[in-house]
Amino acid sequence: MEKAREEIKIVFTDIDGTLFSHKTHHVPESAIAAIKEMQRKGIKVFLCSGRNFYLIRKSGILDIVKPDGLVTMNGSNAIIDGNIIYRYPIPSTVVDKMVMFAKKLRFGLTLIEENEGHINMIDDRVISAHEKYGTRFPQPRRFPDHYDRVVYQMIAFCDSFEEALFLPHLENCKSARWDEFAVDIMLKDSDKSKGILSVLEYFGYGPENALSLGDASNDVEMLSYTGYSIAMGGANEDAKKAADFITTDIDDDGWAKGVRHFGLID
Repeated sequence: MEKAREEIKIVFTDIDGTLFSHKTHHVPESAIAAIKEMQRKGIKVFLCSGRNFYLIRKSGILDIVKPDGLVTMNGSNAIIDGNIIYRYPIPSTVVDKMVMFAKKLRFGLTLIEENEGHINMIDDRVISAHEKYGTRFPQPRRFPDHYDRVVYQMIAFCDSFEEALFLPHLENCKSARWDEFAVDIMLKDSDKSKGILSVLEYFGYGPENALSLGDASNDVEMLSYTGYSIAMGGANEDAKKAADFITTDIDDDGWAKGVRHFGLID
């Protein structure tokens, strides 16, 4: 792994199920120590999540680790030193169509903006998905037929059958399911790798200078794009197939073992 140790200048890590355990509701101490050691060596560490900045901050993870920046909302924002260097919002026509389907099919819909998110209703599926991931949902509000705020990502709290009813009608959109009753909806050409690309260009790095860690379907493009990649032991099959190396489970020090495999920590 001598080549990896020399080439890797920056690490992008997913949060939920990768760096943050939903079993212990904490970041493993071994991962915290690994991040600090890498940063002392000059290797930058970015959190790369489906969450927006508000939800990342509310999770408390920024009180535990101090990243060099963030890639948020599945790559549609990139943040360095508190400044957004990359934005890729969903067209308002697509958002309005999604609002219409949520009303007709009666499922929960979260519309995620840069620093906040809003939901139209709370039902058992919304509660179940949030409980599993230790997140809180906002107070429900009625969405107007035309949603006049800038949206970067949408979460539909529905099953696969309902998803199949609306997804073909959303222009240039794709989905990434993360729960039996929750699916991220984003633009087809927007994913974590696009946000990562903007960060690499900012620092003058190439994909060969980056390593990524993930566990879910919305991590596949990221794992495929960076020069080096790690899937967690508990990752789904898509993530494992996209990764160069499969480490152990998050609660078995998988994060630290993964970066150690590539020679980034002693």
